[in-house]
Amino acid sequence: MTSAQVDTDTVPEEGYERGLGSRQVQMIAIGGAIGVGLFMGAGANIAKAGPSIILMYALAGVVIFFIMRALGELLLYRPVSGSFAEYAREFLGPFFGFVTGWTYWLMWVVTGMAELTAAAIYIHFWFPEIPQWVSALVFLVVLFGVNLISVKIFGEVEFWFSMIKVTAIIGMIVIGLGVLTLGFSDAGDTATVSNLWAHDGFFPNGIGSSLMTLQGVMFAYLAVELVGVTAGESENPEKTLPKAINTLPWRIIVFYVGSLLVILSVVKWTEFSAGESPFVHAFGEIGIPLAAGIVNFVVLTAALSSCNSGMYSTGRMLRDLAANSEAPQAFGKLNVRKTPAVGIAVSVALMGIGVVLNYVVPEKAFLYVTSVATAAGIWTWMMILVSHIRYRAAVDAGRLRASSFPAPGGALFSWVALLFLIGVTCMIAYDKDARICLYVAAGWAVALGIGWAVLKRRNPQIAERRGDAEFEKVG
Repeated sequence: MTSAQVDTDTVPEEGYERGLGSRQVQMIAIGGAIGVGLFMGAGANIAKAGPSIILMYALAGVVIFFIMRALGELLLYRPVSGSFAEYAREFLGPFFGFVTGWTYWLMWVVTGMAELTAAAIYIHFWFPEIPQWVSALVFLVVLFGVNLISVKIFGEVEFWFSMIKVTAIIGMIVIGLGVLTLGFSDAGDTATVSNLWAHDGFFPNGIGSSLMTLQGVMFAYLAVELVGVTAGESENPEKTLPKAINTLPWRIIVFYVGSLLVILSVVKWTEFSAGESPFVHAFGEIGIPLAAGIVNFVVLTAALSSCNSGMYSTGRMLRDLAANSEAPQAFGKLNVRKTPAVGIAVSVALMGIGVVLNYVVPEKAFLYVTSVATAAGIWTWMMILVSHIRYRAAVDAGRLRASSFPAPGGALFSWVALLFLIGVTCMIAYDKDARICLYVAAGWAVALGIGWAVLKRRNPQIAERRGDAEFEKVG
């Protein structure tokens, strides 16, 4: 074996069923790059930044690619379902693994709360007589069953959810290009590429306002790292994971940059506003029948896809924490279908509480949960980058074998991405509306600090543990 190969003997057998094929992993990766943040959140960003929002999505997309290539190198060094929490534990110490695992779990729980409520609101669009809590409960139970049965069922459901989102965006791009080149539809007379700069320029509100949208833009990319959690259940991680990660730039170019280029050419940016989907608005301007209903269905699938992925990842993260004595041991058990049923059930129960909260105080609850999700996502990405930097240092020093999927630029691009995320965090602190994110993060940090202190008191040896793979001498 060469040092560039994955030594499968050092990859722990976690007991999972490797039931995710290449087709499903690819589509999970695609679905992770397309969410409600694009379908709904882009409207507010367009209103703030104008056409320059395209550049912001492209810039953030480059950073996301750096993050995913760093994660990819770690995954091919040691593909485990605990993923970034395991790498934080190995390269930064048990405390960081503990914090990262619980923080990523929290991100998906609170995201699930918001997505369930959003899905219920979308159903209300067609069936206003159905109480919102009934729809949310039905979705919660159905997706719980999907995740409980087997990873293959999860992968298949996520495949079709992602397929709907991809088809919708490609259809929008094709129709928009038709309007621009052939001039048909109600928007044909005013649709022109010059809309990108004709209305107060490409940066109508200044470069500063455009940069301030980066926090919202980064939220739209949350869940792109989910492909890392699938590592422990991929049929052939050495082939499927690099392919899924390497196609990320094309997904960003087509789904984010491409779709926004077309939308902002067909409809001038001044017509978009916060609180509405730019896709719904653009379809309406073009004059497509049932436009609102079509996009509402697509956004519904995006919400359900996100919640489905959340249930999947929370169960795996809790099991990883339990395996390292950082969570109750009951979370470490698999059912007969090789799924972490207890961890999923507890996470789903908490998501159910979120449905109640969103019903009682919908406006405040949504703000709180999205703030927590953003902070948790940035922390997770930072831990991936720092772990990668430490890993590359260990490889260069000859203490660890090289991965078969090295990140371009080595640790340099990880440093660039890390500084970018720090900059985004500073922008969040500057924005009075988004600042609550950091307050919640501080409270969560105190809670985790107390939890770690209690854990160390009960089990002093836990502070000395590392990941499952020991630092291996090479040569």
